[in-house]
Amino acid sequence: MLLEVIATCMDDIVRAAAGGADRIELVTGLTEGGLTPSLGLIEEAASSSPVPVHVMIRPHSRTFVYDRDDLRVMVKDIRAVLRAGAAGIVLGVLTEEGRVNQEALKRLLAESGGLSVTFHRAFDDTRNLDEALDDLLSFPAIDRILTSGGQASALEAADTIRHLAGRLEHAPIRLLAGSGLTAESLPGFLLQTGVKEVHFGRGVRENGLASGRIDPERIRSIKRSAG
Repeated sequence: MLLEVIATCMDDIVRAAAGGADRIELVTGLTEGGLTPSLGLIEEAASSSPVPVHVMIRPHSRTFVYDRDDLRVMVKDIRAVLRAGAAGIVLGVLTEEGRVNQEALKRLLAESGGLSVTFHRAFDDTRNLDEALDDLLSFPAIDRILTSGGQASALEAADTIRHLAGRLEHAPIRLLAGSGLTAESLPGFLLQTGVKEVHFGRGVRENGLASGRIDPERIRSIKRSAG
């Protein structure tokens, strides 16, 4: 099992890596669902992290529907991530109708330059998850989809996640499950869904708070629970 952990600062990265995290999702504005971090943090994380760093590309938290100005900002941020030498980007773009915005996505991916790409939980806001999956399968540059199965907690959507993972069994896109998972619930969830990658945010922080420091022992516990 691969464990991705959200980090918002260098201390998070150090503590996550010490606990055994396999990958970092670098964001700011954790309470807003994650926004693009500062250039300084991106550069420092990319040069110092002992594990791969994937950077959130999200200019604001109002919606996943972006206008031309937003897209220009996102393009510039992707270029900055490339220059900094990070391993990947995390993004998602939707239409007003709740579908994957394929034209906007095509524009953003044209700038990705071989970076690993995660389509984030904008996926869960689409009008139909199977339809969204079909849309994303037409983009070879996308490596994974972060999802809670359309529910607040992935634990509430285990059957949906199992269905989506089954559709991707022989596809190049991997499913990354996140939201609401715990060390205690993880073994059963992995068995039920068949996913191989999981994503933790507040669940690895002191007192389960966005403002808490990452607790390396919580990460170790999660890794142990998954076998």
